Amino acid sequence: MSGRRIYSPAALLCRLESITMSARWIDRVVVVLVRARNPNNIGAVARAMHDFGFRHLRVVNEYAVPFESARSAVDASEVLAGAAEFGSVADAVADCTLVVGTTSVGERALQHPLYVLPEAAGMIGVELARQGGRVALLFGSEKTGLSNDELSHCHWLLTIPMKQHAEVRHPSMNLGQAVAVCLYELVRLAEVAPVPVNRGDLAVAETAEVERLMGLLTEVLEASGYTKRHPANCEEGQIRRLVLRMGVTANDLPVWMGILRQVLWKIRRDGES
Repeated sequence: MSGRRIYSPAALLCRLESITMSARWIDRVVVVLVRARNPNNIGAVARAMHDFGFRHLRVVNEYAVPFESARSAVDASEVLAGAAEFGSVADAVADCTLVVGTTSVGERALQHPLYVLPEAAGMIGVELARQGGRVALLFGSEKTGLSNDELSHCHWLLTIPMKQHAEVRHPSMNLGQAVAVCLYELVRLAEVAPVPVNRGDLAVAETAEVERLMGLLTEVLEASGYTKRHPANCEEGQIRRLVLRMGVTANDLPVWMGILRQVLWKIRRDGES
């Protein structure tokens, strides 16, 4: 008897639904490279994305991205051809409901919750199961990783656990390897994940909308004089992290915007009288 697995019609249907769901989840994951300049690394990332079925690549860089050199990577041309360039992290993740930064930690003073990849993958799966959930995975430059300002756009961080070596002070993965490992974990998750439930009332607000809320909150703090009295609490990244931790839903966001606009109107009116 051969070792080939035989599926019953019902089991085959479930398997096909699982594959369809995997594709649906995968299409709502965005890989964002921040300040990546080595064409070989960009090509390796594109190759990993192609191999695991991901297609949304976004690049944030103040310099011209060397796509022409990177296109030499085997099977990467389709992903690279569809890659989008952005001038800022905020623009690159504007349509995402969850932004996850990657870090090797090192001696960095973390200002976000940190999860190891297996646990983080499950949390990403929860977000993708939401109606309209879209996740951005941020990867920093080959030499310095993500800056604190870039990390301020993240809801939380993930790290890939690695063996510690006495001769290596801060172990870290090559950019292409790190992306491949993260995407593999998501693909593995998608194969066994339950069908998403439509929970529109719990849909998380897109990052662009959260930025609008942050801007309005900053206006209120300035108009009220809070920024002058407590400047240490009003750094832009600090306020952004505060707002992101609130986990504002798409339904709640207009309410918060309305409250803050009313507060701002009241402060300004009283200031004119």
